[in-house]
Amino acid sequence: MTVELPAFNDPTLLERALTHTSYANEHPEEQAADNERLEFLGDAVLDFIAGAWLFEQFPEYDEGRLTSIRAALVRVSTLAKFARQVGLPERLRLGKGEIDTGGRERANILGDAFEALLGALYLDQGIEAVRNFVVPLLAQTTPEIVQAKLDRDAKSHLQEWSQAVLGVTPRYKLVATEGPDHAKVFTVEVRLGDYVAGVGRGSSKQMAEQLAARNALERASELAPRAQGEEAAKEGDDAAPPPAPAPIA
Repeated sequence: MTVELPAFNDPTLLERALTHTSYANEHPEEQAADNERLEFLGDAVLDFIAGAWLFEQFPEYDEGRLTSIRAALVRVSTLAKFARQVGLPERLRLGKGEIDTGGRERANILGDAFEALLGALYLDQGIEAVRNFVVPLLAQTTPEIVQAKLDRDAKSHLQEWSQAVLGVTPRYKLVATEGPDHAKVFTVEVRLGDYVAGVGRGSSKQMAEQLAARNALERASELAPRAQGEEAAKEGDDAAPPPAPAPIA
């Protein structure tokens, strides 16, 4: 799904929303304002719109479930996905150092820029314009979150599933650390037995582990036969394989 950026009455607001601190620092002659204040505003606007929309869409859910779904909608990985859908990566104004280290695809930069975009749109056209822009994105992503229970803690969910279906506990391993000290990117593998079940990259080890667990959950239907096959081969068991795993949803 691709969503077009709205036309701004004040183009300087859009420019500011797309300006990362690294660009502002490298180009002092432009006296460019970065997007951090707009990000703060956009975060608040998105929280309100997502909360109100979920309240209307899911009258059967209690406060706890609504809160967890909203948290899944506004987390960094989801916002980065939204940013890609509206074409932000190629429009970001980044410093050379950020560009050289893959800043256009870094989830936290994309997520912050998306929130800044919402803050800028709110200042430019008001809350209804933001709602009209962002609700289609929420409406597309929310069913995926609800069906796959992605609003739950991914590591806990993976552990429950893997222990129940495979009889193994996930193990997480840090396999790479990249980038400068102020913008580290961590890569983590999660293993089920000897099999690499998922890989995640994030700005912290905890985020990378969560993303690795989520990657494994998304591949559950293919993981179970492979992991079970390996166990059977180790044991030399010619018996029929265990039944297919219950759906995650």
